[in-house]
Amino acid sequence: MNNIASLFLPVFIVLVLSWALFKKVNIFSAFTKGGAKGLSCMVSIAPSLIALVVAIELLSASGVLGAFSSFFAPLCKLVGIPKEILPLSLMRSVSGSGSMAIFRDILDVHTPDSYIGRVASVIMGSTETTFYTLSVYFAATRARGLRYCVPCALLGDLTGSIVGSFICRYI
Repeated sequence: MNNIASLFLPVFIVLVLSWALFKKVNIFSAFTKGGAKGLSCMVSIAPSLIALVVAIELLSASGVLGAFSSFFAPLCKLVGIPKEILPLSLMRSVSGSGSMAIFRDILDVHTPDSYIGRVASVIMGSTETTFYTLSVYFAATRARGLRYCVPCALLGDLTGSIVGSFICRYI
């Protein structure tokens, strides 16, 4: 099985190149045009990503994340999310690497087979880095109108956290 999987990419590349030759496409020209479009897309996305990284570092270094966790702890208890998971739930919408660090810390303290470890795993798998995804999408497409997109995406993240906690509690 592993040998077949390792052959997939080379076979795919050969098929694409063969198809391009069959269709008489100038492969080098198409490649350089695609690279130029990719670079221009990167230039348009870079300011949003830089602002996002700075905001994440500010949240982490200033202690705002801890303050949010303390503030929302009673609400989380009400809906069944363990308080140890709250920093992960808050950071997951903002940063994939930041939430991965929090996830790793949770698994260091609580085993992966514990209730808290399972809930953290489900949250990591069922929620999205919302602000990163939205900033990249809206910067790349130059679309406007985040009015409904952000609340709906955050509601989806909240739903993933609540339902994940609920399912882990009863399974």
